[in-house]
Amino acid sequence: MAHKDTPDLKADKAKALSLHPVSRETEVRLDRFVDLLLTWQAKTNLIAPSTIGQIWTRHVADSLQLLSLAPDARRWIDLGSGGGFPGLVIACALAKAPARIHLVESSTKKAAFLREATRVADAPAIVHAMRIEDFVDSFTESVDVVTARALAPLQELLGFASPLLQRGGQALFLKGQDVDSELTEATKYWTLSNVRLESSRTDPHGRIVVLDGITPRSTRELAQ
Repeated sequence: MAHKDTPDLKADKAKALSLHPVSRETEVRLDRFVDLLLTWQAKTNLIAPSTIGQIWTRHVADSLQLLSLAPDARRWIDLGSGGGFPGLVIACALAKAPARIHLVESSTKKAAFLREATRVADAPAIVHAMRIEDFVDSFTESVDVVTARALAPLQELLGFASPLLQRGGQALFLKGQDVDSELTEATKYWTLSNVRLESSRTDPHGRIVVLDGITPRSTRELAQ
């Protein structure tokens, strides 16, 4: 079933790609990915059902915007990849570059989808069907960017990503309207030496947390 050809999705796709133009080859890969996701959605909840009609603007374009924040990055780690956002979208966009995108997903069903989507889209992604903590403990390669979307509060995300960021990686975390309170809570436990918020191009209430150089606060600081 060619989901991508329905009128509503064609309009949504056009709007998304007007926000974030891509090459024809990338568009074909994204088409394959989106069509597969919509097929699997009937049996596995990969995205919120209420967002199916806006899959291109709410999910694909939302993921593509990260590329402009790290244009030279080639080694990406996406924590809690779920339905492939943002990690698999990034992989589709970087398929012609010498890139490697690691997709970390503990759900067996979602990991199975990600493997099939990687194959269908011919994207440079590696799927790790495991808990994030186990992946981080075992991962030894260098990394340019760590991403996460709708996964956990910022304080928890920093706990997951800290070992990767301390090796020189940069974090790009897609967050919603509660990001300020999440930052306030996170600074109780972490020293954030270089952090900024970027406005989302696809969500008027969304923000992207861009940070690196984090260190955990000492026991004495936490007690104060």
